[in-house]
Amino acid sequence: MNRDDFQSLSRLRVAEATVLLQNGCYPGAYYLLGYAVECALKACVAKQIKACEWPEREFSRKIYTHDLGDLLGLSGLEDKFETELKANGALNDNWAVVKDWKEDSRYLHSISQLEAEDLHSAVMDTGNGVLTWLKKRW
Repeated sequence: MNRDDFQSLSRLRVAEATVLLQNGCYPGAYYLLGYAVECALKACVAKQIKACEWPEREFSRKIYTHDLGDLLGLSGLEDKFETELKANGALNDNWAVVKDWKEDSRYLHSISQLEAEDLHSAVMDTGNGVLTWLKKRW
């Protein structure tokens, strides 16, 4: 997989999540929205890997995670993001919602409409969404 693949997957997961959300399938929408952010962060990580450079073993092992906070750290954007969070209360509020997403949410069947819509808004907000911010840097 490369950077373009992760960007495409992020867009696809958002489209799928939106269809699920519109059709009342809130747990699936929630799950896929988190994966959209994960794929965006992995696109940011991939941007740092030079084509002719062999990544360090520890770095390679760490990128196979689903933890959004860990991926943010590996993306090289953590300092910029932290600075932006301090300056932008809306983005900070959105990250507070997004950062709690976990891969094992796929096993949850009790995600409410409100939880799914809140995550969708936090991810997709045009001016201050987490994915909106990441797309400018992937």
